[in-house]
Amino acid sequence: MEIYPLKDGDFSVDKNKNFTYLEDTENDKNLKMGVQPFLIETAGNLILLDAGLGWVENGIPKIHNNMIKAGFQPKDVKLAMLSHLHKDHIDGLVNREKNDWTLNFPNAEVYLQKREYDFALSKEGSLSFDLDVLKFIVENANIVWMDSDKGSITSEIDFEVTGGHTPYHQVFWIKEDGETAFYGADNLPQMGYLNYQIAFKTDYDGKKAMEERIIWKQRAQEEQWKILLYHDIENEIISLGK
Repeated sequence: MEIYPLKDGDFSVDKNKNFTYLEDTENDKNLKMGVQPFLIETAGNLILLDAGLGWVENGIPKIHNNMIKAGFQPKDVKLAMLSHLHKDHIDGLVNREKNDWTLNFPNAEVYLQKREYDFALSKEGSLSFDLDVLKFIVENANIVWMDSDKGSITSEIDFEVTGGHTPYHQVFWIKEDGETAFYGADNLPQMGYLNYQIAFKTDYDGKKAMEERIIWKQRAQEEQWKILLYHDIENEIISLGK
């Protein structure tokens, strides 16, 4: 398999969940993070893992530009896997530059946890969600509703609902030819999360997320996973030595 980070950039995020490029802000007190969806090419599929912020540059969605630089066209994406429904993970599925919104990946099947969707709808007014975008996706994309706690999507892709960051947050394993890519999304968004056993208060269930990371770290070492880091500024893909 081939893995392509599709980096939106490095950002400063204020208490109102506003994202600003790091180079454009002088506020050192804000949260700092990268935003980078991943594109995975296997023999049978082109898979998108989450979708970023949905920013547009020079009239073109940034995620499209990144994908084209990697040698692909948006129409080629067959499967889009959503770990959870916070706006910085789903807004890149929609082009909102014009009055008539359009899907950025019209040919993709979008895999979405039904229970996570119901939770998102209950959070009207939350700054973490963009419910207008979410509803547009559900009404217009080729949605594949998921309601199991774990299983296989294809022979290459396994998933598990872990909770943690959100109630029905899910993670993915993509496997091909003896290689395993692991996407822990916001339960394992940065390399630093592996170095310290911390239950983060910003998570829905920080203790659960912390416990999962301990298990994943051991498995990643034993099975030589490639770990994909969505919010790391310096690292995109890491492997842990035994």
